[in-house]
Amino acid sequence: MSIYRSRTRTISLQSHLIMAFQRHRSWLLLLALACLLYLAATAAEAKRTGELTVFWGRNKDEGTLREACDTGLYNTVVISFLRVFGHGKYWTDLSGHPLHGIGADIKHCQSKGIPVFLSIGGGGTDYSLPSSASPEAVANHLWNAYLGGGSGDVFRPFGDAAVDGVDFYIDHGAPSEPYDELARRLDYFNSMYYHATAKHVRLTATPRCAFPDRRLERALETGLFERIHVRFYGDEEERCSYKNGGVDGVVEEWEKWTARYPGSQLYVGLAAAESGVPDGASPPVEVYLKYLYYDLLPKVQKADNYGGIMIWDRFTDSRTGYSTAVKGWASCSYGGCV
Repeated sequence: MSIYRSRTRTISLQSHLIMAFQRHRSWLLLLALACLLYLAATAAEAKRTGELTVFWGRNKDEGTLREACDTGLYNTVVISFLRVFGHGKYWTDLSGHPLHGIGADIKHCQSKGIPVFLSIGGGGTDYSLPSSASPEAVANHLWNAYLGGGSGDVFRPFGDAAVDGVDFYIDHGAPSEPYDELARRLDYFNSMYYHATAKHVRLTATPRCAFPDRRLERALETGLFERIHVRFYGDEEERCSYKNGGVDGVVEEWEKWTARYPGSQLYVGLAAAESGVPDGASPPVEVYLKYLYYDLLPKVQKADNYGGIMIWDRFTDSRTGYSTAVKGWASCSYGGCV
């Protein structure tokens, strides 16, 4: 009799378990689906940085550095350019912007969590590293004039304000010039802060889109550059510029850059003026932005080291309203924003 009752209880327990599973099966399936969706969203989140970097200093009518930071659009601002260096002479060309007040603006931007970099080079021809002694001399000047150093005989254009790092925008000179050594010399100053939790001299580079950029190749091979802004604009001869190659041309070169430098964050460099509409059109520029959102961004965001979008430059951006529309889209994929 006891054996019969035991079997009956076992069967009853099994029946209850089966019924309970059936009742909650749909809930379990929904839970599993939710987990999968969460994992997918988490994986995609790394691509949706929302980061926008802008170059400032190329037109006196673009407004102040402080005003650029106060727009809420930009996560990083790059002052451009230190256009003369390497021959014992140094000159910062800010297109008519008065130096007075820029130091205070740098501190204001930094107080808002917006790092400010100084870009060296640009489109001129009055800079180079002509000798083996040049990298040390230029690095020392940058340290004492713009970074965390200071020497009584070195003029500091921005006063006691210190920029967060140096951007390499090298469009002139021979590929053999030792910009790799300049990068090492600048990074050496970080060793002065033994217990620092972050670098005091950060390095970025802004090469042309055609891979590799021979003038910067040796420097980038040092692995010292935390970010690389690839310029998909401004080069009439390169198929990879957006103007000439469209999305396919951009993506073809982008994949080469991201694969070669997995340790750096890669930014898609776009010109705000290249909107595909005539000057004077009201922002936002829907035609160009439509292709950016639905075609280009979904492709470039597949890279694990996609960092965001670099905008050239603040003046044209303020006229077109480009970043106003792009800001949200820089953090979205084809599936939409989260």
